[in-house]
Amino acid sequence: LLTKFFARLCDAGKLIIEFAVVVIFLFQVRHILCEKQSKCLEALEKIKGGMKFNEVAAQYSEDKARSGGDLGWMTRGSMVGPFQDAAFALPTSSLANPVYTDPPVKTKFGYHIIMVEGKK
Repeated sequence: LLTKFFARLCDAGKLIIEFAVVVIFLFQVRHILCEKQSKCLEALEKIKGGMKFNEVAAQYSEDKARSGGDLGWMTRGSMVGPFQDAAFALPTSSLANPVYTDPPVKTKFGYHIIMVEGKK
């Protein structure tokens, strides 16, 4: 939560103090990104079969997050629309017991399996 104060003078010379409250949501996100839906669905089946999310990400993800799919902490507004909507809707979970998007989420980058490890 961030509060910003603004002070200005009105036309009559009186000081007016305004403030705005800005709520910042941070998400600790992991994902698996595949250009083709078929590859993403194959990765999803590996997770459902008991393989750890980070191991599947290392094997299947086609982006810089190949090191376990970890995107780190991201702010609301820094993610593309469908990805952000899915991340915001997911509960927090862990690699030991992941809750992830099923079916994968389609964005302009491809198909994502998303999980959220933390929110603040």
